[in-house]
Amino acid sequence: MVTLNGSLLWHGFCSIKKPVRGLGLGQSLANFSKGVAYMKRGFSILLLLVLLAIVIAGCGGSTAGSNSSKTSEPAATDAVLDAIKKTGVLTVGTDATFAPFEYTENNQMVGFDIDLVREIAKLIGAKDVKFVDIDFKGLIPGLQAKQFDMIASAMYITDERKKVINFSDPYYPGGLVIMVQKDNNTIKGPEDLKGKKIAVQIGTKSVTYLQQNYPEAKLVEVEKNAEMFLELENGRVDAVVTGKPAAKLYVQKRPILKVLDKQLTVEEYGFGIRKEDTEFLKAVNSALKTLKENGTYQKLVDKWFEGK
Repeated sequence: MVTLNGSLLWHGFCSIKKPVRGLGLGQSLANFSKGVAYMKRGFSILLLLVLLAIVIAGCGGSTAGSNSSKTSEPAATDAVLDAIKKTGVLTVGTDATFAPFEYTENNQMVGFDIDLVREIAKLIGAKDVKFVDIDFKGLIPGLQAKQFDMIASAMYITDERKKVINFSDPYYPGGLVIMVQKDNNTIKGPEDLKGKKIAVQIGTKSVTYLQQNYPEAKLVEVEKNAEMFLELENGRVDAVVTGKPAAKLYVQKRPILKVLDKQLTVEEYGFGIRKEDTEFLKAVNSALKTLKENGTYQKLVDKWFEGK
């Protein structure tokens, strides 16, 4: 088609001749007009073809670009889920000193969180769960450093923690309570904590809550829950502020202690997950939902909180 137009255009040029000796002026002008007409016709067709070619190229380029964008867009992936597919192992960070959520018994890690995580692991394709036992204050730094895939350690969901990590959907309700010796009648509520020695675990909500709301309380910060309870039993502190489920369970075994009826806060526990592991977070939440729907979750609640 372009060749044809080129021929027409060339023919137009060739038709514009100098006046030939022997021809009159009228004949020369006629020849000139004829050449111009050929040129106009050839140029019009060529221009039309060029415009058509541009339109076709534009459509083709758009389609190619669209196909390219579809093929280049990466499928949703997640480093944790990919690792589980390869190794079959889910690695979980915990501070196993907080019964009934996570603690050690007969050299075995047991508890509500432990059982629940194992059930979740099955649903997301993990054949085994590896627990990494570290101090509570090191859990979030350890997660960020990729020492493990998630945190399962009776961790309250707080706005401050959500700035650095994500949380699963809440999996159990909780809240802070005050524990004292059974014969202690001087501490009847949080207003009586002023000037008293209060044992708390480092890195927990108990620390920040008391600092913000009862700054005149004298905090005694310890690494482990066991230390915190022993400080109270031995009379080295006046009270303990800790999570309600653990406190209730502990006083059942140690009747020399009691939990005050007035609850300080209402909280919810969640599993900690790195910000970037969004697909893993979705998988954990989906597994939690399934376990609640099929009755497995309630069986675990009945097992571990029967005496709550």
